[in-house]
Amino acid sequence: MTRRLTGVHTEVEIKMMRKILILWVVMLLMVASAAIGSATVEWEILNTLKLDAPPLDVAISPDGKTVFVLTHEGNIHIYEVNGRLTGKFEVGEKIDQIKLGPKGTHLFATSRQNKTVKVIALDFIKQISTKGSPYKGIEDAPVVIADFSDFE
Repeated sequence: MTRRLTGVHTEVEIKMMRKILILWVVMLLMVASAAIGSATVEWEILNTLKLDAPPLDVAISPDGKTVFVLTHEGNIHIYEVNGRLTGKFEVGEKIDQIKLGPKGTHLFATSRQNKTVKVIALDFIKQISTKGSPYKGIEDAPVVIADFSDFE
């Protein structure tokens, strides 16, 4: 059998080349999907928050340390991630969703039924014990510390 060197392939050769090309593409896709699909996720339950009413929605602070839980009764419970309840306030029974602003200083409470969004400013007040610290003036005088975290 003599082979032509003209660079022109016969119809049978073209079909065979297509089949080989398709087979290579299928094999590459299989390898790529196996590499992508082989990732695993490890997880564990760190805590379970016990509530006095059914939860409707949850929002987490940007630093991941505070959890806000909207209950069916229209209250927002504020928890530390370890499960300690640190605060609670009422927003109304018809609120059905909450979201935190990007800095964690505003909470947005939406009501589909009322067609409203409540914008709630959040200020966290921390108790700091000064007992045993040196002082000047009255020992039990109130102390105020202002944090200007948005100062540029």
